[in-house]
Amino acid sequence: MENKRRYYEEFGINHKITEAAKRAENTVYQSFENINAVKEQNQFKVIRAMQLERLSDTHFSGTTGYGYNDRGREVLDAVYAHAFGCEDAIVRHSITCGSHALSLCLYGILRPGDELLSITGQPYETLMEVIGVRGKKDSGSLKDYGVTYSQVELTEDGVIDDQSVINAINDKTRLVFIQRSRGYAWRPALTISEIERVVKLVKSYKKDLLVMVDNCYGEFVEDREPTEVGVDIMAGSLIKNPGGGIVPSGGYIAGKADLVEKISYRMTLPGIGREVGATLGNNRLMFQGFFLAPLIVSESLKGAVFTAQLMKDLGYTTHPGPFDKRCDIIQAIRFNSDKEVIAFCQGIQKGSPVDSYVTPEPWDMPGYDSPVIMAAGAFVQGSSIELSADAPIREPYIAYMQGGLVYEHIKLGVMCAVQKLIDEGLVIL
Repeated sequence: MENKRRYYEEFGINHKITEAAKRAENTVYQSFENINAVKEQNQFKVIRAMQLERLSDTHFSGTTGYGYNDRGREVLDAVYAHAFGCEDAIVRHSITCGSHALSLCLYGILRPGDELLSITGQPYETLMEVIGVRGKKDSGSLKDYGVTYSQVELTEDGVIDDQSVINAINDKTRLVFIQRSRGYAWRPALTISEIERVVKLVKSYKKDLLVMVDNCYGEFVEDREPTEVGVDIMAGSLIKNPGGGIVPSGGYIAGKADLVEKISYRMTLPGIGREVGATLGNNRLMFQGFFLAPLIVSESLKGAVFTAQLMKDLGYTTHPGPFDKRCDIIQAIRFNSDKEVIAFCQGIQKGSPVDSYVTPEPWDMPGYDSPVIMAAGAFVQGSSIELSADAPIREPYIAYMQGGLVYEHIKLGVMCAVQKLIDEGLVIL
């Protein structure tokens, strides 16, 4: 215990913060047990998927050139499909980010004259130029290819507006888009039960509608995935939840086999699709990361719950609250000023194992319409399953914290953030 206190002192953390952190941990202990129960079920699911595909170390070697007949790549796709309860999947290190995976889905499925309907309000900001709502003309957006776009706002309570959704569906509506996570919005992430209900609603109204889910930040948070409750296609990033914190790059697409095939043609070219793509020795990391993912997600969730309680105790509003149901790994904290947001993010950076000496500042980041501050001392650049915190510098002043490979690191990072708030004279403890 004495050594622990000494280490906190080396990080410059006041003993009052350590006492507040201990009280917060004691308060949310039962929530940790609930998270462990979901972790166990998801871990069994992943192991069983690997056993069903007879995973062997022969699948870990990589291919070069065209990458024809890469058995490891084929097994990896099948493992994801089994674990996510769907017909087919594509998992590739060459998919650069979550938005890239989502864009492949949109371009692969939609055709001129189709309409894309988002029923969770505006999608994540990096998709707006893909859709064509923002950005240069003739950039190759969906709008340039004759795909129209419509959106339905969430209710004031942050839930899907059923009647407005039904009213918005028309003869041209081809794909209904759902963003599971909160993104940069003060709203609840969608539960799997809510996604299941909405899928049934829209398909009962127009049975040939396709439903797509942006599953970023949501994998393994609950005991089911969107494709297990009727969603036709979903996508996500391997430097988020399913990569387990060790995959250096990539993304996945999972869902109905015919849709995955169409998307594969967009990923490479028609007629070849998924049959090419050298894995270059990345297979082992992608298998191992997926194996670790349920554990890593549970660590991230425990850290988020702890953060919600500690920041609530300090007088801040948090979303989700410490005992609310969690459907993604993001923890939102509402501050009173831009100074508080910046100080919090800088404190998270100070508690990081990588680049702890760096002081992040807001900057005009491509794809965003306001300056953004991003704190991330990660082993993989931009990894959102590693502890990070970011915020658009605009009202309301909200920081979005996510990830963390190890609970103790999240706890330390948040305590450093609180210390930074105190040092700046923004919080009195």
